[in-house]
Amino acid sequence: MEKLKVLFVSQEIMPYLPETEMSHVGRHLPQGIQEMGKEIRTFMPKYGSINERRNQLHEVIRLSGMNLIIDDTDHPLIIKVASIQAARMQVYFIDNEDYFQRKFTMQDAKGKDFEDNDERMIFFARGVLETVRKLRWSPDIVHCHGWFTSLVPLYLKQAYKEDPLFAQSKVIFSLYNNGFSNSMNVKLHEKAQFDGVDNDYLKVIHDPTFENLTKLSLQHSDAIIQGSPELPDDVNSAIKETGKPFLEYQPVEKYISEYSVFYESIINS
Repeated sequence: MEKLKVLFVSQEIMPYLPETEMSHVGRHLPQGIQEMGKEIRTFMPKYGSINERRNQLHEVIRLSGMNLIIDDTDHPLIIKVASIQAARMQVYFIDNEDYFQRKFTMQDAKGKDFEDNDERMIFFARGVLETVRKLRWSPDIVHCHGWFTSLVPLYLKQAYKEDPLFAQSKVIFSLYNNGFSNSMNVKLHEKAQFDGVDNDYLKVIHDPTFENLTKLSLQHSDAIIQGSPELPDDVNSAIKETGKPFLEYQPVEKYISEYSVFYESIINS
């Protein structure tokens, strides 16, 4: 029997970002799943706050060089990689000079959300999937962590549904209590349109709030995991409305084993 293949798409991974609930999972879950005999790939954005020299990032020339068109503008896709030696795992980074060179992640020095977070999110989602295609690697599970990955389920289930690499992939979305308070750019639903992704699929984000972005991601996911001990009431309601397989919050000492069992149940359902 072939190894189960799990693609991790993460908003945050330590040690590249400070330790948070999500970055801790982003760091230790792939290692734990790999040590259980599964094959993994891990992706995150290459925020400008990540020191490339200290973390020994280097560009993967064979994967870079593609342009992604967002809002009628070409944006070069640059892929970098680093190794976490203690975990014997690699992390792939999605980079672009326009979107990811600033020295902050989602907000500026004054705590204001970046106005182009919508385009950064689109670029990241499409960049991950295009890179996986270049790798010719077919994941059984695609596990997304954080709102910045919210478009990955939509693109997988619509834009890439005819691609043999993703045709059988199951999408699991982990929800964390780390949303944003203001709406994104109101043109998000227009910019996010892509081959196979028309406005009908994007109606829910005509008002691009955190709650509506969450609803979009859940609509196109096969299963859901509660990544934080507590979630906003509106998010809990959105989860219940889906009726999809759901794994409640798991404490740190057991979440890796419980997630592994959950993966198997989704694949076999």
